[in-house]
Amino acid sequence: MRITANFDAGNIEVISLDNKKDIQLAIRPDFGGEFLQWFNFRIDGEVGEQYILNIINAGESSYIEGWENYQAVASYDRQHWFRLPTFYKAGKLTIVANMECETIQIAYFAPYSYERHQDLLAAVQMHPLVSLEHLGETIDKRDLTLVKIGNGDTNKRNIWITARQHPGETMAEWLVDGLIHCLLDSDNATGKLLLDKANFYIVPNMNPDGSVRGHLRTNALGINLNREWLSPSLAKSPEVFHVINKMEETGVDLFYDVHGDEALPFVFLAGSQGTPSYNNRLARLRDRFSDVFKLASADFQTELGYDIDAPGEANMTVATNWVAERFDCLANTLEMPFKDNNNVPDSIMGWSPERSVKLGEASLVAMLAVVDELR
Repeated sequence: MRITANFDAGNIEVISLDNKKDIQLAIRPDFGGEFLQWFNFRIDGEVGEQYILNIINAGESSYIEGWENYQAVASYDRQHWFRLPTFYKAGKLTIVANMECETIQIAYFAPYSYERHQDLLAAVQMHPLVSLEHLGETIDKRDLTLVKIGNGDTNKRNIWITARQHPGETMAEWLVDGLIHCLLDSDNATGKLLLDKANFYIVPNMNPDGSVRGHLRTNALGINLNREWLSPSLAKSPEVFHVINKMEETGVDLFYDVHGDEALPFVFLAGSQGTPSYNNRLARLRDRFSDVFKLASADFQTELGYDIDAPGEANMTVATNWVAERFDCLANTLEMPFKDNNNVPDSIMGWSPERSVKLGEASLVAMLAVVDELR
């Protein structure tokens, strides 16, 4: 048998293949060594065999609580992803794979590959309301691409959506995929009405370098982009630098930054309540957005999430806080689980690309509910 991670977003180190009932593996940390959690590898084995995979450095991961009730995802065809029996004990993550085909891919969450990202960009550019803008290059000289949807009418609201500042949070790009296709669907009344009222500026992948390298949270230099918004630089965080420059050009009326959370098995929002200029208008908008979102998707809830920052105590290096303060706009971070969603559990699939896509569609309903009140 053979194990490899020599492909886009691959991440694993093989320690020992001597015993198929005790295969020993290790996760390779992000560049700089600060973050460790994402894995993505392929097994070539024998049909009918059972392989027991032990990730021996799981206890050194960035979010150990993320392993509680966690199950790894797997696919035979790289299209349909399902969950494998997975157990964490004494610093070791054990995954059990019963081979139904000769090759299986196993990952922390369903990958959204760089090739799929390119396919998404190529497909949506065919729509007459879509144009692609090259914002700049990343550290590894990859393109940072903005998807612009709308006619650019300055009387319309400007809605900005970013995803995968943290590259291992692939559910974020799955959500954006669903959101864009729903927005462009001529039979979808929500999308059509939104485009009558707003221009959309969408960065489906803020961190293509980290994505290809198999990082969890950082870019090619080991920089956490979601801590760079107060003072980004071309030298360390060109991804944020270029996006901010474009935001200054267009203005922002609503900001939606899409993420995944390793530990919490829920879908929730983290807002800008702790920013210096947070006010009643923004509070009303946030409440309206959340109330409609709950009606649009039973996957979304508001009871559990992050602690709310005290007034004036927000971390201004974080995208949602910086954008809310700079543009006096409704800004939210959306978090989805790597595990199951305990609000509506699915013991077989857990949280999935399909549910992420559907949540993207529901997000548009919440945006439509507030679009007229954004200015």
